[in-house]
Amino acid sequence: MSYIFIILFAFTLVYFVLAERVSKFINLLIAQGVLLFAFAFYNLINVHPAELVLILLETIIVKAVLIPYTLNKVRKYNNLKRVHEPWVPVYFCIIIVVSFFLIGFMIGNWIHLDGIEGRYFAISVATVLTGLFFIINHKNVFSHITGFLIVENGVFLLSLAVGSQMPMLVGIAVLLDIFIGVLIFALFINRLGDTFKSVSVSELSQIKD
Repeated sequence: MSYIFIILFAFTLVYFVLAERVSKFINLLIAQGVLLFAFAFYNLINVHPAELVLILLETIIVKAVLIPYTLNKVRKYNNLKRVHEPWVPVYFCIIIVVSFFLIGFMIGNWIHLDGIEGRYFAISVATVLTGLFFIINHKNVFSHITGFLIVENGVFLLSLAVGSQMPMLVGIAVLLDIFIGVLIFALFINRLGDTFKSVSVSELSQIKD
């Protein structure tokens, strides 16, 4: 079953580089949140109930509901529909993301340590690399937020890879990091939209002290 989740999650990463509409980004983040819930429930079923509840709340409530809701409010407030053209053509983007999968699974097969799930480690590496590439490849601030959230999802997968006994404090730290980060970025984009009527990073060069 875990392989099905991994394949579906990999599909969302590929779809991210194909999508152009901001609403698609939000829907893909919702899909990733639901899949992370499935990963956590399937992999952490034997942990302490309190830790499991915290992690499941983080995936469903925060990643699949609160964050997409906040981003959707930002999208409507700034009338965002499509992102700017990426620096790298879509065809090469697909090749690059697929190469991230290969790198991740090569590293996952190379690492043979007790307590590390190679499958989750592999997809977590690919997710983090895809998120970083997504940030670099777009000049739209909203896309940068999306890339940041993809990286955060990869970090969550990495926490699953190191074993089922994930400390509660780690889950709390990741939860606060994501929630506060999105609130700050949402406020930033709202202010940016008021000032420039645009969310392109090229407009940031107009900011003066």
